[in-house]
Amino acid sequence: MAGLMAAGPFPAAMAAPAEQISPAAATPSDTARMAISFDAARERLARVSPSLSGAGHEVRASEEQAAALKALNRPVVSASASVIEYQKSLSVDLTGEKNAFANATSDYLDGLPGQFPPEFAGIVQQVTGRIEQALPGLLSLIPDTLDYRVRDTVFRPSVTAALPLYTGGAIPAVQRGAGATVALARAKEAGAQSLSQIQLVQAYFGQQLAQALLASAVETRDGFDRHLANARAMEREGVLPRAGVLQVQVARDAAQRAVERAALEEATASDTLARLLDAQPGVRPTTPLFVNARPIEPLDQFLTSASEGHPQARAADAARDLAGAGEDLARSRFRPQAFAFGSYNFNRDNALPTDPDWIAGVGVRYTLLSNIDRQRSLNAARERRQAADDAARDARKTIAIETNRAYNLVETARRSFLSLDSSLAAANENLRVQEVAFREGEGTAAALIDARTALSLARTQRIAAAYEYVVALSALLAASNRGDSFPDYLARADRISAP
Repeated sequence: MAGLMAAGPFPAAMAAPAEQISPAAATPSDTARMAISFDAARERLARVSPSLSGAGHEVRASEEQAAALKALNRPVVSASASVIEYQKSLSVDLTGEKNAFANATSDYLDGLPGQFPPEFAGIVQQVTGRIEQALPGLLSLIPDTLDYRVRDTVFRPSVTAALPLYTGGAIPAVQRGAGATVALARAKEAGAQSLSQIQLVQAYFGQQLAQALLASAVETRDGFDRHLANARAMEREGVLPRAGVLQVQVARDAAQRAVERAALEEATASDTLARLLDAQPGVRPTTPLFVNARPIEPLDQFLTSASEGHPQARAADAARDLAGAGEDLARSRFRPQAFAFGSYNFNRDNALPTDPDWIAGVGVRYTLLSNIDRQRSLNAARERRQAADDAARDARKTIAIETNRAYNLVETARRSFLSLDSSLAAANENLRVQEVAFREGEGTAAALIDARTALSLARTQRIAAAYEYVVALSALLAASNRGDSFPDYLARADRISAP
C-alpha cells in the first residue's frame, strides 16, 4: 500500500478541481474523440502496458527455472567420444632377472644327477656339464635392458552416469529457493497490476476532472461576461459607478486566465491517458465519476484480506522463504555428500591398456577444510532470514496502516460529496438572488462576484469529492487484493457526479 500511494493519492489536477462536462457542454471536437469506457480502458491497459508485460515475463521465467530444477535428484547421464593419439616409452632392467635365472638353472642342474640311477649318473653329468657351459652364451643373447615404445591412435566412445544420493539438504534448498522466486515474481506481478489500476483510475477519471475544470472555468467566465455586460449597461444609465464596472472587469479577466490554465491542464490529462493506453491523442472517457451513497463494507473485512492478499505481504513472505532456503543451503555445506557413478566404454578393443571396460561405484565426499568460512556463511544466512522475518511483520503493519488510511479517505470523500448537495443548492439560490439584486441596483458588484465564486467553488468541491472517492476506493481495493471488484462498485453506484 505504501508503494502504491507513495506518489500521493491524487494527481496534480486536484489542485484545482472541477465538475464533469455534461453532454450539452460537449464541443464538436469532443465528439470526434475516441470514446472508451472504464472497463474497455482497463482491458486495453492489460494488453498494452509494458510494466504488466514485463512482470508476466518475469513470472514465466521464474516458473521455467523452477521447473528446470525439479529433476535435481535424477541421475546425470552424458555420452562422450574422444580420439586420442598417444606414445608410451618403457625401459625395463633385466639384469636381476638374468642372474636369478642363471643361479636357479645352475642349482637345478647340480641336483639333477642325484635324481637318476647310478648307472646313468655319468651320462647325466655329461649332459648337465654341457648345458652349464652353453648357458652363459644363451643368456648373453638377452639384453640387460629392454626398451619398449608404442605409438597409436585410440577412439574412445563412452557413457557416464552420476546419481546424487545425499547432498546434505542442498537440493531441497535450491528447489525451495526456486519456488520462493516464483512466488516473489507473482507478488511483483500482482503489485504491478494493482499499481496499473490505480494509475488508470487517476488518469481516466483525472481527465474527467480536467474536463470538468475546463467546463466550470468556461461557465464562470461566461457568467462574468454577462455580469460585465450588465454592469456596463448600468454604468451608461448612471445606476452603477465606474468602480463597480472595473471590479467586475477584474473578476472576468481572472476567470479568463482560469480558462486558459484549465485548457492546458485538460490537454495534459488527455495526453496522459492516451499515452497510458497507447492510443492516439483524443481519448474521451465515457464512464462518469461516481459515488456510492451507502458506506462500503466494514474496515475489518479489508484488513483481513489485505494482510494475506496484499502484493507486498506476499512478496515479503516469498523473500522470507527465499532467505530460509539460503540458510538451508549454507547449512548443507557442513554435511557430507554421497553419490553413485558409472561409466561404460563402447570400444573396448581399441582402448588404452589402463582403460577399464566399465566401472561402477559409490562415493562419499566431505569437505574438511574450505577456503570460505562456512560458519560465518551460515551466520550471515541466518541473519538474512531473521531480517526477512522482521520485514514481513513490518510490511503487514504498514499495510494495515495504509489500508485504514485509504478506508477513511473513501468514507471522508463519500460524506463530503453527500454534504455538498445542500451547499450547491444554497450557492445556486444565492447567485440568483444576487443577480436580481444587482440588476435592480440594490446589490453590489462585490456581492455578485462572491456569489458566482461560491457557486463555482461548491461545484468544484463536489466533483473533487467524487474524484477523491474513486481514487481512494481503487487504492483501498488494491491494498486488500480486491482490485477486480472495482467494476462492481462502479456498477452499483447510485450517485453520479454531474454539474
